[in-house]
Amino acid sequence: MAADPNDPGVPGPPRTPLPSPPPLPGAALNALRAHGVDAPRLRAVLAALSDGRGRSADDLVRATGVARVLVVALLEQLVEAGEAERAPGGDRVRLVRPDHYAGAAGDALADPVRHLVPARAGAAAEIARAVAEGPSSDLDLDHVTATADTALRRALFLATRFDLADRTVLCVGDHDLTSVALALVEPRARVLVADIDERVLAHIDAVAGRLGLDVRTHFADLRLGLPAGLRGQADVVFTDPPYTADGVELFVRRGLEGMTDPRRGRVLVAYGVSETTPRLAAATQARLLRLDLVLEAMWPDFHRYEGAESIGAASDLYVLRPLSRTAPPPAESGARVYSQGVNAKEARGSLTEERAAAALERAAADSGGRPVPVGAWPAAVLPDAGRVRLSTWMEAQVPLSGPPVVDLTGGWERIAARAALACPEAGGYLLVPSSAACVRDERGQSELRAVVEPRFRVRFLRGFGDPSLTAVRLVRAPEAQDPVDRLLAHVQEHARGTLTSVLRAGVVRVAQEGGAPVNKRTARLAVAAAPPWVAGRTLLDLPGHRFARLREAVAAVWEAVERP
Repeated sequence: MAADPNDPGVPGPPRTPLPSPPPLPGAALNALRAHGVDAPRLRAVLAALSDGRGRSADDLVRATGVARVLVVALLEQLVEAGEAERAPGGDRVRLVRPDHYAGAAGDALADPVRHLVPARAGAAAEIARAVAEGPSSDLDLDHVTATADTALRRALFLATRFDLADRTVLCVGDHDLTSVALALVEPRARVLVADIDERVLAHIDAVAGRLGLDVRTHFADLRLGLPAGLRGQADVVFTDPPYTADGVELFVRRGLEGMTDPRRGRVLVAYGVSETTPRLAAATQARLLRLDLVLEAMWPDFHRYEGAESIGAASDLYVLRPLSRTAPPPAESGARVYSQGVNAKEARGSLTEERAAAALERAAADSGGRPVPVGAWPAAVLPDAGRVRLSTWMEAQVPLSGPPVVDLTGGWERIAARAALACPEAGGYLLVPSSAACVRDERGQSELRAVVEPRFRVRFLRGFGDPSLTAVRLVRAPEAQDPVDRLLAHVQEHARGTLTSVLRAGVVRVAQEGGAPVNKRTARLAVAAAPPWVAGRTLLDLPGHRFARLREAVAAVWEAVERP
């Protein structure tokens, strides 16, 4: 019987051992020893320098995923030991004897989906184009752009780890275009997006339209809630949230709200901190545990970014498994979930008692009524009846004893147009910083008017209680004579309802008022003439770029009405 070469008891041909790499210079070895068991991360930095080219600290961070503070410290050690030298200007560093570092890298851990990338060249090219043409980062929203390669690898991980055929994936925030990448990689999946950045929503819709992708976008300020049309819809959730503990918890909560049955799905989170600040990660992970989520898997440095050098321009991939059907009830939270900009915890801008009292006094004088505060007003200025929470205001119509004054200072001005649509028939006031885009110039004012007309007329009252504040005064407009305008006003009056159902009811109402009534079946057939983007949305979660086409869509519905 021939010997089985796979039998470990049978000696095989002699093996030639691989030659050991030359030992690293002493300064490098000392730095690695001082870094402990995590030394392979610094080895990656040395390997990146071993080609002899000059590199800046930020170049090395992006190439290796090592936090900037550690890269800078290593470079300083090498320069002091004479192993490296700075280029003129001091920004770039190169090794003096790069050949001595040829074996620095060692063995690297395998990426879970890297081997799948070469077969997706077409998708990679489209994703790269979409990322390159996408909107710039908004620091007020903690944006740091993930690389196109990261978006592709996210999609490959989702599509291979989970069965997404005829399943729904919800992207809670999507500046990185993960939705586009996933729709390219797995076209059988339905992809939903909730985001507050109008530029992101417009870009995703444009790319999806050009490529014929099944991606549906919704405007959402996640601090106020998930749009009703997205609740209970998803099988899998992906989010790359703000990296504050409050931000991660909020975005994950919204993801759980969007799931059909959380126990049967997964929540994937991109989250990273510098390896020098592990307590930040511990605090965030504790929040996730309190949400009854188990960390099923975690891949370090899975996501790479164009920026965020303080955390190594990288973040980890968390795969979370919900253990219960619903998340625990949320604690009271405000607008400050971001780490920088107008929505950071340290930011100023909310109403002081003095400014708040002056604004309410001005509203009372202007309207002749007793104003009802909406939003986060200082307690000292609240009337006996208290205030209406902003989330309640956006969610449902509430009975009011006077004109509402909606406080949108302190980081809420992005929802101004939708807060206006949420106003009751008598109108009200929106209080915003005078620097807000919707009031600071003619373009912003015109865009806001276009959203609420013909239902409301708009006045802009600068210096409303304070020179830094502007009030948007909404006044009920006279009844329009044109039936299309009447139907559009009806849609605006019912901004919280789904557009298709509101349009059906509006067709019946306007036709009745015009003396040529139609039945519900006729109205339903007419609404079928609306463009596809109307379905599944309300005015409050309709992406901003769709508002410019809304009258056109309403006109198409009215023209399709079969009159007797």
